[in-house]
Amino acid sequence: MEESLQRLLDAETKAQQIHNKAEEMRERMIQEALQEAKTKEEHFEARIPELHHSFMEKAESRAEQTIAELKKRFNERHAQLREYAEAREDDALEAAFTVLIDPTADED
Repeated sequence: MEESLQRLLDAETKAQQIHNKAEEMRERMIQEALQEAKTKEEHFEARIPELHHSFMEKAESRAEQTIAELKKRFNERHAQLREYAEAREDDALEAAFTVLIDPTADED
């Protein structure tokens, strides 16, 4: 009987040791995971200025493209208006001279 009790005590002691090792391993894994998460967070925070700079470069590039496009459209429209004005210049001068010569000609 004593031998059975001794084996049970030994088994309980071994089970307690296994439990303690498992607890230590679990705690170590938790600490490692926390440290890894902290390291990754620090790495990400360190990259924030780089990410911001990259974003700003892209935004500036897009803004420059948009400005160039708007300038091109403005210049095209300006040229069209200039051509339209030049085409209508003779008609406008003729109408102005007609009014100057005969002020009542406008009343028709």
